[in-house]
Amino acid sequence: MKDVLDREELAVDMNPVISKMFNTEHEQVVFCQDKSSGLKAIIAIHNTTLGPALGGTRMWNYNNELEALNDVLRLSRGMTFKASISGLNLGGGKAVIIGDSYTQKSEALFRRFGKFVESLSGKYITAEDVGISPKDMEWVNMETTHVSGLPESLGGSGDPSPVTAYGVYMGMKAAAKEQYGSDALEGKKVTVQGVGHVGEALVKHLSKEGAIVTIADINQERVAAIAKKYGTRVIEGDAIYDGDMDIYAPCALGATLNDDTIDRLKCNIVAGAANNQLLDEKIHGRRLMEKGVVYAPDFLINAGGLINVYREVEGISEARAMELTENIYHTTTDIFKKSAKEGLTPQIAAMKIAEERIEAIAKIKSVL
Repeated sequence: MKDVLDREELAVDMNPVISKMFNTEHEQVVFCQDKSSGLKAIIAIHNTTLGPALGGTRMWNYNNELEALNDVLRLSRGMTFKASISGLNLGGGKAVIIGDSYTQKSEALFRRFGKFVESLSGKYITAEDVGISPKDMEWVNMETTHVSGLPESLGGSGDPSPVTAYGVYMGMKAAAKEQYGSDALEGKKVTVQGVGHVGEALVKHLSKEGAIVTIADINQERVAAIAKKYGTRVIEGDAIYDGDMDIYAPCALGATLNDDTIDRLKCNIVAGAANNQLLDEKIHGRRLMEKGVVYAPDFLINAGGLINVYREVEGISEARAMELTENIYHTTTDIFKKSAKEGLTPQIAAMKIAEERIEAIAKIKSVL
């Protein structure tokens, strides 16, 4: 009998939840519950080699706890790569609150969540994400100081959405330079899927440059308002994947690039704000590459929001944060060069660079 099980054997023998955590190399996963407030949440800390894990809290009406766990593990892992490739001294973490963000919010729920964040003693710093408002974060902040992205009136850096959108815009222009030889987006047909705060800010940049913008969102009232405001076209539902476009910009939830949609897409570029756009990083990144589609890695080009809240952690200036965000253009260009030189997909090339930085810092820390 072997004294030590190999990785695959160990994963099989473990509880399914622990197995998922083990296989994704997470440091810590915290399950949070409070009956009186109705709180059900999960905090996932992926890697803290570079610094404390920073990542937003998402409130979503998941079908079950396993779906929520899968989401928070994917999201927190992505934050590790995002912080690393952006040159930030931060680790990767994320939190999800299971519930309806329209009907189940309360001060008690968010303050109780804040207590769970506080119990981690700064190892995890939270912020806004899907379904969370500045007011919600104010409630969390009543119980913990480990909150970023607070309103400017409370000493925070404010809404990170415009900075996120600017970084995506920079990454999209770099992708256009790679595909077309010019980063000009005037006249390019861009479909933006999801027009929340980030999506709308991206539409604003694209419209200003003269791109032909089509939008889609499950919130029909918001679609109508934004279409009227910016003069965009509108496409509904699943038809988005069959639409006439040069650039597809997924800015809602992840995994929209999969076996079905990639075959249907007629675009030349994919560059958007959504996290975890590839259902399978290796398979679907390769499928896009084989199809001749330039893919700008999501965790790279949507890092502007993280860079913005990093201001509060490290005390850097707003001007410096915008410089780092603008540099997404050059980093994206470097990724495409590495991809072509080494025969890697842009996603894998970006992940390698992020992992190499983490490994290098880990070695330095090991001898200090």
